[in-house]
Amino acid sequence: MAVSIRLRREGTKNRPYYKVVVADKRSPRDGKFIEIIGTYDPKKPEHNSTLNTDRVDYWISKGAQPSDTVRSLIKKNKKATATAEPGAKVEREASRSAQEETAPASPSPEAST
Repeated sequence: MAVSIRLRREGTKNRPYYKVVVADKRSPRDGKFIEIIGTYDPKKPEHNSTLNTDRVDYWISKGAQPSDTVRSLIKKNKKATATAEPGAKVEREASRSAQEETAPASPSPEAST
């Protein structure tokens, strides 16, 4: 069975909204699919898609072929998560150290017993 990762159109007239699905190549655009792995809203500015990258990697390893649009969405999402993760770690560490500095060093009541 030839499997592809492609967009499935949802939404109303002039308000497109897409779900990223894994489907058999022979099934119609809005027809039967195997799994929903993300969403894409072209009308939304900035970050307009979500993808489960673990499932994307799994299906690609099994031989699924992403469409051109989905391939670009995968690239954008991987880039966004790669740049977001290091910053998130630094932010968390900075806030944690700031909390430690401002918190008074008082002994806990449990430790005195």
